[in-house]
Amino acid sequence: MLVIAGTVPDPNFPLVTGPAYLEGRSLKVGNYLIPILRGTPALVAAAIRTAEFVGDKPPHVLLAGDTGRGGGSRLVYQHIVENAHSFAAATLTFHYLQPEVDWHNRILMALDALPLPPVRIADAGFMYAAKMSGYATSYDLFTPDVGELAFLADEKAPHPFYTRGFILHQDQQAPELIKRAYAHDNAAGHLLVKGAVDLFASGENIHWRIDSPGCEVMEAMGGTGDTITGMASALIASGIHMEKACHMAALANRHAGMLTQPTPATQVVEIIRAIPQALAMCTGD
Repeated sequence: MLVIAGTVPDPNFPLVTGPAYLEGRSLKVGNYLIPILRGTPALVAAAIRTAEFVGDKPPHVLLAGDTGRGGGSRLVYQHIVENAHSFAAATLTFHYLQPEVDWHNRILMALDALPLPPVRIADAGFMYAAKMSGYATSYDLFTPDVGELAFLADEKAPHPFYTRGFILHQDQQAPELIKRAYAHDNAAGHLLVKGAVDLFASGENIHWRIDSPGCEVMEAMGGTGDTITGMASALIASGIHMEKACHMAALANRHAGMLTQPTPATQVVEIIRAIPQALAMCTGD
């Protein structure tokens, strides 16, 4: 089972849990429709398309409205702590959540107490919380872009805003940033670094790089990094080995861009529609 925890940018959106489906250009969770623009909705939509492709059930989501004040994020945190038993043996992906170390640590303790803890994947705000807490190594996979990787690599920065200027967040610096993150125990067991060149690493070792096919327009599109994390999460939840799942997700994201031929006006939902065909190109189906 894949569970995705995150937020939507609507301060009036309540805590909603349940399986997520696609309806036109929106997610449907219960009686709620959520536009797929970027962020967690884009990640969830990509996971839905991927789950359909591999024949899995749709992901279960935990969503609340939050525009940066933290109220919705705390509702999600609290729900996970109070219902931790239901996530045993699942794949649990944390996304856009206001980073709060105390709540993060409560979740980690609750999950660690399970007889079969879930596979733990973190991106965006929750990845920040994991690093800030000092427990980054408790995670199976982080999916940063190069800017986020720079924060992981800075052992002194308490928050991304304070990443030191000499730590460059440029694509060509990614290998060095990976080494720094692992040297200071600020990385998960595996890293999928998203960018013009996608990298997969563990323990300072870079296992593969992907730089083609390339679609420059996607670099400036909101949500295209979220789609990689969504695909990788669904593939891992289906039982595919993590390294292979991340490779498929990164490559399929590139194929989806080439199939869509995006312009600066293209929305990420158009990329998501091409995911099944893009995954088929990766598997030869």
